[in-house]
Amino acid sequence: MPIKLLDLEPQRRDAILNAALKEFALKGFDSASTNVIAKEAEISKALMFHYVNSKKDLFLFVYDFFTELMDKEYFELMNLGEKDIFDRLHQSYLLQFELIKKYPWVFEFNKLSIATNSNEINKELEERTNNKQSSCYNHIFDGLDETKFRNGLNIEMCKQFIFWSNIGFTNQILDDIRNSETSPLDDGLITPRLDEYFVELRKIFYKPSKE
Repeated sequence: MPIKLLDLEPQRRDAILNAALKEFALKGFDSASTNVIAKEAEISKALMFHYVNSKKDLFLFVYDFFTELMDKEYFELMNLGEKDIFDRLHQSYLLQFELIKKYPWVFEFNKLSIATNSNEINKELEERTNNKQSSCYNHIFDGLDETKFRNGLNIEMCKQFIFWSNIGFTNQILDDIRNSETSPLDDGLITPRLDEYFVELRKIFYKPSKE
């Protein structure tokens, strides 16, 4: 385990982590280039490998770091006492915005679980996957107030439709951020769009407020 990365000052450490997560998410472990990671992190490759022993160790460190980060900075901060699905999704987005500001590729993290040509890596990933807690879907959609949904709807199917639309909206936001070379995430601009999005979804799935 490349513990030395944790000894770096946060700005330098995060530069390496962000560069590595981006490269591994875009290209997978097998095709990812440590030259590209070092260049994007603005560190020499030799110095980078002073803090991490190998490409494999860097990959697993990135996987473990962002697994823990997602647990602590996303899942554990979700207020599951909120029973309205759209209010719960709204807080989910606010948490996502804070993470994306610091780690722009954090929500591509799931791509690191794709099988590789390395049996050793695959074994490590399998062990980590088996030990992971419940999925994002379960965190967001369990324990909801289902009485707000329109009568006659298949609630489980509605949850799936909402989940798919939520993924699409998130991907649109991420694409907008990555296609802009100059503008960082501005949640002050995105939040009004988000509110409009939820207003329309409420009209589709919820009973009218006077019912």
